[in-house]
Amino acid sequence: MKRQTIVQWVFVLLVLSFCTWIFFEIAGHFNQAEIRHFDLPIISFVQGNISGRLTSVMLAVTFLGSVKGAAAVTLFLSLVLWIKKYRTLSLYLAVSVALGAGVFNTILKYIFKRQRPDIMRVVQETGYSFPSGHSMGSMILYGCLVLILFRIAKRRWVKVAGTLFALLLVLAIGISRIYLGVHYPSDVAGGYAAGLVWVILSALALNLFERKLKL
Repeated sequence: MKRQTIVQWVFVLLVLSFCTWIFFEIAGHFNQAEIRHFDLPIISFVQGNISGRLTSVMLAVTFLGSVKGAAAVTLFLSLVLWIKKYRTLSLYLAVSVALGAGVFNTILKYIFKRQRPDIMRVVQETGYSFPSGHSMGSMILYGCLVLILFRIAKRRWVKVAGTLFALLLVLAIGISRIYLGVHYPSDVAGGYAAGLVWVILSALALNLFERKLKL
């Protein structure tokens, strides 16, 4: 095995381990002081900047991580990839987002059953709070799109710009959930961690599937 391949595998395993540790650290300490000390100052800072204009922006941003928003983006880009003859990547995007952001997130919510924060609500939401579906779903959707971008883009600046845009968008979606008063920051962090784990595992599954196709 080449040294570069070994380094890549070590990096992947470290990221998977770290994200898994973060997720279960949050999940196992919802009501403990360390999580409250993490959540409350962030909530206070983010919600301390509430205004009518900013709320309009946050509602638009949060839509991109919603079920409808993510479904629309996924459907559109999957169709584009299919038309452009990237059939495997098209199916990968659709299946990964549907199973990860939809089924897996729902299962996690019902396992942990954390109630939503009792703070100032800008909008009303139902269902459980952990992990944040918007944060997890956006990490999965835009993380998969970054992976696809690295597969099909030829210019380095396109890959870098696309990655930075995706990171900023995912971060903004998570902040919007705190701003709107429907998630704790720890819900968002847990969503990011679970979403990144899913992106990595789905990428490994894609590579395995492609290898089997070549056999």
